[in-house]
Amino acid sequence: MNRAAAASVTFALPAASLAAVRTLVKPVEIGLIADLHYDIMHDGDARLGAFVQAMSTRTPDAIVQLGDFAYPSAKNSSCIDRFNAAHAKSLHVIGNHDTDAGFTKSDCIEQWGMPGRYYACDIGGLHLLVLDGNDPGSPTHKGGYATFVGEEQVEWLKTQLAALDGPIIVASHQPLAGAYAVDNAELLQSILGEAADKVVLAINGHSHIDEVVRVQHVTYVHVNSASYKWVGGDYRHQSYAEEIHAAHPTISYTCPYRDALFAVLTVDPRTHTIRIQGQSSSWVGKSPAELGLDMHPNLISGEQIAPRIRDREIIRVEPITG
Repeated sequence: MNRAAAASVTFALPAASLAAVRTLVKPVEIGLIADLHYDIMHDGDARLGAFVQAMSTRTPDAIVQLGDFAYPSAKNSSCIDRFNAAHAKSLHVIGNHDTDAGFTKSDCIEQWGMPGRYYACDIGGLHLLVLDGNDPGSPTHKGGYATFVGEEQVEWLKTQLAALDGPIIVASHQPLAGAYAVDNAELLQSILGEAADKVVLAINGHSHIDEVVRVQHVTYVHVNSASYKWVGGDYRHQSYAEEIHAAHPTISYTCPYRDALFAVLTVDPRTHTIRIQGQSSSWVGKSPAELGLDMHPNLISGEQIAPRIRDREIIRVEPITG
């Protein structure tokens, strides 16, 4: 794992949200891991272990997995228990693949130990609002997995935003802005934009990219997968030894990252900054670009599509006076 190779990127924290950040008594740190896909990767234990080890050294105020983690099954109990035991505040987000193989959201809630499929949690004075982006009922659904935040949650989100003073971070599996966003992303962006004085960040997994988007004064961070970029059946190939692919055939549909990717998010009231400290790795075998695959019209191979989570710092914006 190469921490030094992770590029540092700076972008601005809206002036409107400075007051919310200042209400924190001390910096708040959250460990983030997304899209482990334990049921696909042959080395899921090692990838989770790298995260757990790093968090034991860093000792953040909470850890969050952003979905597509591990089926809520008895055979995955060691993985689930290891994550939950890694911190007194081990928090979960339900991903679209967590209910594959016949599992349900209720299974995730029960086996992972979640308070609900969507919920609020206080982390050292920072309010985390977790959404479930897997609701049915989208009027623009085009097939495949549901990617929608339903009316019940939308009303709950509005109530939470009205009641809380901030600072607030919104977490979801599917993005609320940018590539692969939920079907009703514009509605949610409008709701969060109206509360931009409280909402300091929105974070997501799902996209398996390293990206930041800003919409209506709210910053949206795509947290890259811990494991790989999916390329699909038309681009099947071998990145590992034959015996690994024989035992874990779905890996051939991916371009794996050599090392586990994860990040630490810090909200610091003293400097009015939000920092993301990530990891940099390399491809195992060919990259999507080397396979001849253009993943998305708005994404660039080697930029958003890369085996890394870049270091980023959201700095304060001081109002102009005089």
